Amino acid sequence: MQNPLMQTIEALAKEKGIEADTIITAIEDAVLTASRKYYKTSENLKTRFNQETGQVDLFAIKHIVQTVENEATEISLKEAQELYGEEAEVDMEIEFPKRTDVLGRIAAQTAKQVIFQKVREAERENVYAEFSNRVGDVQNAVVKRFENGDLVVELGRNEAVLPRKEQSRAESYTPGERIRAVIKGVNRSAKGPQIILSRTDPALLIKLFEQEVPEIYDGTVMIRGAVREAGDRAKVAVYSRERDVDPVGACVGMKGTRVQAIIRELRGEKIDIVEWSDDAVLFVTNALSPAKVQRVTIVDDAERVMEVVVEDKQLSLAIGKKGQNVRLAAKLTGWRIDIKSEEEKRREVEAQFGALELGDSDGSPAEAAAEADGSLAEASAGAEQPAEDDAQPVEAATGSNEIDESSEAAAAATVDASGEDVKADQE
Repeated sequence: MQNPLMQTIEALAKEKGIEADTIITAIEDAVLTASRKYYKTSENLKTRFNQETGQVDLFAIKHIVQTVENEATEISLKEAQELYGEEAEVDMEIEFPKRTDVLGRIAAQTAKQVIFQKVREAERENVYAEFSNRVGDVQNAVVKRFENGDLVVELGRNEAVLPRKEQSRAESYTPGERIRAVIKGVNRSAKGPQIILSRTDPALLIKLFEQEVPEIYDGTVMIRGAVREAGDRAKVAVYSRERDVDPVGACVGMKGTRVQAIIRELRGEKIDIVEWSDDAVLFVTNALSPAKVQRVTIVDDAERVMEVVVEDKQLSLAIGKKGQNVRLAAKLTGWRIDIKSEEEKRREVEAQFGALELGDSDGSPAEAAAEADGSLAEASAGAEQPAEDDAQPVEAATGSNEIDESSEAAAAATVDASGEDVKADQE
């Protein structure tokens, strides 16, 4: 019959999700630590757990040598042969049993602490091994408690933390509530919960689309990029690998059922689904959706800078609230986007024309006038020929114009005063 201690070890191993051998090793280490404290000797001590009796045996190990230099760890060949006969040879080791029933209360307390520490370390290693390969996966969790703004949740039999910076400002939680979050990382050395969750990471949005849209799950439609300002707005760039499948329509679903399910999960966050294109101009045009773009010009290909011209009434829509729309579009496409209204662009070209007329050029007056006429004609042609606005693009990157509501007001003021400025120049 199995001894009670071994039964306890196996039950504890099952509860903690670790191997029984790990706990046995912890017990052996604990008794060894306590023995060294008690005996205060330089002997080479060793412990061994006896699964039959449930006892931990303690030994002092001595090495057989020809000439003894350290009596605590060595024994002469002659003495060893007197104890064990002719079988004893040089370089063999002999175990000398020592008592463990004299260790006392303090040694037992030390052993207890060592066992707890070893078991905790084994648990943390198991958690790291289990979840380090699942970073980016969406998990269901239950809200447990709040700690200084951070949210501690139950993730299966483990605890995880949802830091304040990873929480959407549009959301609030109550203990016992079920939430879905993406695993952002696993910390091996943290004192508290090791698993870090996020509700603001774009990976959560991508995983939710994979769960809701069969075409994304089976690879027919691909997500080429996603950016978010959690709680407010997000943009997702999608691409279809089959010509007969509309990527945007597949993500929206019939009457918007698919995207509405994701919006409900994200507590009302607005989602713009745009079609990805390998044409940078078309991609930027799509990414600025729902605003309609008149003309897009690449200003600096190396620095990835574009100038976008929109109708005067579309300017505020293209910029978005506090520059949110253009900022997300810039992150999605990887291009820096400079948005101007038609009137603003027209005044800019007329100002260049006026400067050239005043002789602000090293060339002849005729050349200066011709150059100005060409610029004005190009700007007028761009305004008269609207660009195609049938798409709405994609993908994450850096850089954006910090455009806020004050810039919109300035643009409006410029448009109102433009008539008088032009008349003054002509005079």
